[in-house]
Formats: sequence, C-alpha cells, structure tokens
Amino acid sequence: MQRLLKNLNLIWNKFKKSNDSFWDEVEEQLILNDVGASTANDIIVGAREHSFKENINDIEIIKEFLKEKILKILDNDSSSGSSIVKFSNEIPTIWMMVGVNGVGKTSTIAKIANLFKNQSKSILLTAADTYRAAAFEQIDYYAKLLNIEIVHHQRYSDPGAVVYDSIEKAIAKKIDLVLIDTAGRMHTSYNLMEELKKIKKVIYKKLCREADEILMVIDSTTGQNAKIQTATFNEAVGLTGIVLTKTDGTSKGGIILTIKNELNIPIKFITNGEKINNIDFFSPVKFTEMLFT
Repeated sequence: MQRLLKNLNLIWNKFKKSNDSFWDEVEEQLILNDVGASTANDIIVGAREHSFKENINDIEIIKEFLKEKILKILDNDSSSGSSIVKFSNEIPTIWMMVGVNGVGKTSTIAKIANLFKNQSKSILLTAADTYRAAAFEQIDYYAKLLNIEIVHHQRYSDPGAVVYDSIEKAIAKKIDLVLIDTAGRMHTSYNLMEELKKIKKVIYKKLCREADEILMVIDSTTGQNAKIQTATFNEAVGLTGIVLTKTDGTSKGGIILTIKNELNIPIKFITNGEKINNIDFFSPVKFTEMLFT
C-alpha cells in the first residue's frame, strides 16, 4: 500500500495519455496490496469520475482526491488521542483483548498497559488465557516489568472465574483499567467463541454493563485472512475496535482500509516495533499522509 501510493507518479507517467489505464492500474495495485475489491472500487470511483469530468491531468490534484477518499474511510468520527477509546464513568474500565495466536496480543496488552500507566492510570492485568502453554508466564513477565498487578488461576481453570476475580479485585482496590488477555485459538474454533461469549456474560453480570472495549489485535501482515478473522470475532462478541500490530514490517497496509470500510470497525491503536513504548493511537490523518509521503 505504501509502495503503491508513493509510486503513483510512476504509474501516472506510464499511463497519463490514457486515464482509463491509469485508474485501472491503481485499482489493481490496491487489490494486490490487500485492499478488498469493494473497498478499492469505493476509493477509485469518485476520484476517477471527478478526474474525467474536469479533465484533470495533474497528478498532485489526483493524489488529493485519493487522500480525501481514504481519509473518509478511515475517519473514526473522533479526534485523535485517548478520546477514541472508551473509559467508564465508574471504575473499573474493562477492556477485553481478543485475537488469534501469533498476532502479538499479549505484548500489545503490555504496550497498552504501559501507555496508560504513563498517564497515571492504575492497571490490572487478567490472565484469562488459561490454555496456551506459557501464556501466564508471558503476561506475568510484563506485569513484573511494568510493576503492575495481575490476577491468574491455575492452567486449564475457568477463564470466566479468572475474569470475575479480577473485577472483584479491581473494585476493591479502585483500579482504573482492567486488561483481559483471552485465549487465541483459531477463529474457526466453536469452543473459543463460546468461551469469549461467557467472559462477556461474566463482565455484565458483575458490573451490570458490557465491557467498555472489545479490541481485536490483528497482525497487519496477515492480509485478507485478517478480514475473515475479524468478521468471525465481530459476529461472536461485537468488536468495538482494532489494534493493528507490526505496521513497521512487511505490511502492505490495505487491510486497514478493508476492515474499516467493509466491517465498519474503527482502528484504535497501531504498534510499530518490539519496544514497550512502540504504540500509538491511530490517527486517520497521519496514516493517510504517511501513505503519500
């Protein structure tokens, strides 16, 4: 995606005598960069029609058309910063973190914990992934690194019970934010989805309200399969946002546009490295400008 939009000039110079060929090439490259066909069409149509109608032959003006279309897709209807995520008026705020194994979910939880600890919020980690080998050891490592509390049970214990105890502790100790690490078996697992639904019910039963955020962690290098995963999790638990990881590597980036446009789930955080502070709130404006820089 970044490669495509930075090379628009090359495509333009190749096809500028035939606008049809230029737009066809841009749309093809969007799809090759993990933008779904429907989303690619949405991006191209308005800019293409305006270009033809006004007989525009200036690549810089065309870039502005494309920026406007992409920004409209990515806009979360909120200002950048912590306002794009939801905190409860009554403590504790509860965030469920979901996603398949291998996307960087636990390390992302640590990055979020560090981000808000630095904003003077008290944090509690919940080790509700009780099945994966070394899952507790991994999240416990981050709890010790950040010097924050953690609630856990023995391996193979009921994740719902861990969440219940975690909320009780957060209420008793007046903790601001509870981050729940859930199991990440493949999204096709019926048992996993039922387990996540049960955790949602435990939260509601204990607090008489839903989790404040249900954030899905997605590896940006996954490609179109990430859309399938996201749709399945969203159907099961109702996602409130996406955390996109590994945006500094070989990511094509198009999956961001596809998920937001076709599933209407906002991107709330991005991570771009291995360090504990390599996380930021997602800014549609900054991301769009980066694509064309």
